Amino acid sequence: MTRTSAPAVALSASGGAALSRGINATWWYTVSAILLFELILVMVWFSALGEAGVDAWAVLAVGLGALVWCASTLALMVDYRHRTEGAPVASWRRVVAPLAIAAAYGVVVWIASGSWAIALLPLVQSVVLLNWPAGVRLRVVLAATLLLAGLWVIDARLGFGRVGVITAEPSWWLIGFYTVFLPGMTVFSLWWWDVLIALDRARASEAKLAATQERLRLATDVHDLQGHHLQVIALQLELAERLMSRDPAASLQHLQTARASVDEARQGTRDLAMRFRSVPLRDELANAVDLLRAAGTDADVTVDEDADRAPADVIGPVIRETTTNVLRHGGGGWARLSLTRDASSWRYAISNDASDAAPQQDGAGLAGLGRRAADAGGTLDVRRGDGEFTVTMTVPAGGAR
Repeated sequence: MTRTSAPAVALSASGGAALSRGINATWWYTVSAILLFELILVMVWFSALGEAGVDAWAVLAVGLGALVWCASTLALMVDYRHRTEGAPVASWRRVVAPLAIAAAYGVVVWIASGSWAIALLPLVQSVVLLNWPAGVRLRVVLAATLLLAGLWVIDARLGFGRVGVITAEPSWWLIGFYTVFLPGMTVFSLWWWDVLIALDRARASEAKLAATQERLRLATDVHDLQGHHLQVIALQLELAERLMSRDPAASLQHLQTARASVDEARQGTRDLAMRFRSVPLRDELANAVDLLRAAGTDADVTVDEDADRAPADVIGPVIRETTTNVLRHGGGGWARLSLTRDASSWRYAISNDASDAAPQQDGAGLAGLGRRAADAGGTLDVRRGDGEFTVTMTVPAGGAR
């Protein structure tokens, strides 16, 4: 059995909403990871510059400049998130400032350290965050990695410029590793984000296709059902018309047959509509919780892992009716819903805070729910007390779905 608060439950609309929340969380996880990579590298630079005896003001400029540069990369990542496949590499109005900040910060780092690789990295990192096509981005990051690696080798041969880092010290390879491979780690993180977006688009397309197929199937069923009965009705009416003057009794029999076909067509159409409107109970409960939360009620739900096996045609209308009752008559503070199963029955319960000014929620609506429960071989229990109103429906586990 699982207990979820309202945002965590999936709806048909809510399946998309829950997934959307998951995508947002993944996006911020991706952004946080990239920013963490950048900040770790800056901290390593900062430490190395301090150990090398660089002027304190220059070290401070590197640290403060890093904050501005990281903020500019955040702007590039936000722009990256809202890109489209057919869009250009960059909207220069939005990226020119971040690229200029990266270039300026590179100059500050070069003045402080004299390292070409470290000075070029901020601009390279900002460039790989642009909206490159998939194949082009791979070539860009490979070229950037080779360029930074080459510059790092040159820096090592020149003694790392003004810093004069001794290659025997263990920190030099760590600086080199992060400097050379930061663009690659960044692109790898973005690749995971792109995969998630592709999966989300595939899910949306699949959902639309499934809905279209269901509509086509329903249209076919309605056409077959109505076509058959209309043909029977037309034939019976034609026969009744022919026999009306010669054999009134036979004519009446044909009219009765036609009327029976009308009733069958009506019932068949109603059954089709009911089947088409059928919603899984998990989605019914999630819709109810979202509706309550939208009205300002603190709502959550507990759902059995096997909820899909419960009789949806019996419990679904009860969920909708009791949710409406809570909205109309409840105190508006809280509501708790649950759908659980024991060995032989399903139990749906909804509790909420009762308003003293609200009517006693025991009218025709609940009486109708009681009849529905009785028809399914179950029971409906209504309780009010201590500022709480609870409706509990129990139906056999073998009830029709």
